[in-house]
Amino acid sequence: MDRTDKIAFAKLPETIGDVPHSQPMTGDEYLESLRDGREVFIYGEKVEDVTTHPAFRNTARMTARLYDAMHDPKHKDKILTPTDTGNGGMTHAFFKAPKNVEESIAGRDAIAEWARLTYGWMGRSPDYKAAFLGTLGANSEFYAPYEENAKRWYKYSQERVPFINHAIIHPPVDRDRPPNEVADVCAHVEEETPEGLIVSGAKVVATGSVLTNYTFVAHHGLIPLEDKNFATVFMIPTNAPGVKFICRTSYEMTSTVMGSPYDYPLSSRLDENDAIFIMDKVLVPWENVFVYGDVEKANNFFPQTGFLPRFVVHGCTRLAVKLDFISGLLLKAVEAGGTKDFRGVQANVGEVIAWRNMFWGLSDSMVRDPKPWIGDHVLPNMDPGNAYQILASMAYTKIKYIIEQTVASGLIYLNSHANDFKNPEIRPYLDQYVRGSNGYDAEERVKLLKLLWDCIGSEFGGRHELYEINYGGSTEEIRRYCLFGAEASGNADKFRGFAEDCLAEYDLDGWTVPDLTDPGELSFHVTGKR
Repeated sequence: MDRTDKIAFAKLPETIGDVPHSQPMTGDEYLESLRDGREVFIYGEKVEDVTTHPAFRNTARMTARLYDAMHDPKHKDKILTPTDTGNGGMTHAFFKAPKNVEESIAGRDAIAEWARLTYGWMGRSPDYKAAFLGTLGANSEFYAPYEENAKRWYKYSQERVPFINHAIIHPPVDRDRPPNEVADVCAHVEEETPEGLIVSGAKVVATGSVLTNYTFVAHHGLIPLEDKNFATVFMIPTNAPGVKFICRTSYEMTSTVMGSPYDYPLSSRLDENDAIFIMDKVLVPWENVFVYGDVEKANNFFPQTGFLPRFVVHGCTRLAVKLDFISGLLLKAVEAGGTKDFRGVQANVGEVIAWRNMFWGLSDSMVRDPKPWIGDHVLPNMDPGNAYQILASMAYTKIKYIIEQTVASGLIYLNSHANDFKNPEIRPYLDQYVRGSNGYDAEERVKLLKLLWDCIGSEFGGRHELYEINYGGSTEEIRRYCLFGAEASGNADKFRGFAEDCLAEYDLDGWTVPDLTDPGELSFHVTGKR
């Protein structure tokens, strides 16, 4: 295929400036949008259709549930709000830039409603990238001379609610070599054309991207070289020619081959496959460019666009919903295990619920005390947001340990497969020896504990522990962000001042305030008494 053909085929399936749809997709429309010729590779083969392939099909359908919920009377009033684009439509509330406390809370509540539909286990649901998309209208000037692109994407994403993910991490290869020697692996511009930028390079870890409509490409941290060809921020269709996804192993497919929904109820339908995102001479049309050639802007995407506080409130809220689910499972597990009245078990369950309460409290604090931003817009409060990022990296591992300690061998004392219960030769033994306490029969107990094991012990569960620990990026950096945030807000000066107030109340000669009495004759160093 020559360059002319490549340019012709790289046009978006829907123009951004004149969107033919004025409402969010339905679930069926979402699934159909994935049948677009995207190049996805897994187990050495190219996937023909991600909506039917056993590595992705049920996760795609769980995502479709989210789109259907926006059209379902049971859910839509908790999710939708009127657009501010002038089309007279409705949108997911988090896709709209909030201007007050009420709108800030509405966005958070919409996040929570969607998260409940996946039991808190889909970290990269379509509203995740609304953390960025919802800033593009208010902060369009940041992207000059591409501010009109920002405005169009704000309008398009709000009216249509496409599934967009990001890929922002450079491949961690050859870290022992200077950046200029490995720059070819990073996203960079090879050529400018009248139609757009020709881009090559790779990004990791493109979580869930094989099931998206677009991937947003930017940088977490500094670009590898202070060169305009690396200073790029853009949007790219998932099916753009030259884009390829090389996927990790599929927990969904493994669970289908080796188990059943009864055995792996989460792995089998909520596997946001992580992929290596490769761009091989990909055309990025000019209308999809946000930053090009401006090193400072490319480096400051994270702190200056408004994305960070919004992605933090999304992550905190989704984790809080996830802990609602885990808390419920743990309560049922100790009931089935007959230990719910044991003092130590009650203490452990109480600690898990305390962690859950804390993250809901942090989520509330972020949206109920938002901070002024651009014009009349507001952003979530980053003081509790920074606390969430640090505490979440510690909490999940702690919670997992508590569950392992509390439920103990009950998580292993399980038969291999749902089919065991269908075998009349061993079913009586299972009914007798694998039953639970408090009225739980064997089938109920095993079903419950297999779900809990899928949460924390399966390959899917292990991946989620890693995900939550590193959700905000480098655990060292998120702690530094907390310091920098305190300095920027003036809180650090207040803290210093508070300490200095105490220091000012005494010196070498004793108290410097009139209401306190010096030791005088009682001082050992005055009296010399021992």
